[in-house]
Amino acid sequence: MTIAKDKMVSVIYELKTDPAGEIIEKAVTETPLTFLCGAGQMLEKFESNLMGLKVGESFEFKLETAEAYGEASEQAVIDLPKNIFEVNGEFDAEMIKEGNVVPMQDSSGRRMNGIVLEVADATVKMDFNHPLAGDDLYFKGEVIEVRDATDEEKQAVYAPQGGCDSGSCNDGGCGSGCGC
Repeated sequence: MTIAKDKMVSVIYELKTDPAGEIIEKAVTETPLTFLCGAGQMLEKFESNLMGLKVGESFEFKLETAEAYGEASEQAVIDLPKNIFEVNGEFDAEMIKEGNVVPMQDSSGRRMNGIVLEVADATVKMDFNHPLAGDDLYFKGEVIEVRDATDEEKQAVYAPQGGCDSGSCNDGGCGSGCGC
């Protein structure tokens, strides 16, 4: 079976930002990277480089910065009001300190991670660029499994997560201000 849309794929790999540099991420046989091909879970160019490969076949390719996470953007570095990081009326200084990665959501409910750059009197400077923004990515690995995805696996990936279609609004409709 070959890698194609809607196949469950497991790969092991090493990722570098320089072909002669150190490994910055690694997926091994015990904990492979497993994903539903064509579902938008992975970088598009990553998947296209794997298309047509079979179990046991090796791969090695480079994703240019633009094909990966793009260039780092100054617009992704923002100052947020310090009070949004309060828990029970107290600023969470343990979690919100320079260098920490903080999981957050944007106004549309999309999840993202921000790196705390600076904590000031009234604001927290956060960097929402992907940690690999600005880097070329070098992948080297092997395909260890390709199989048909189950209906449950497809449903888990393609089903809406929250919002009005899921019935998660307060009144079951869009009049509750759920943002739909």
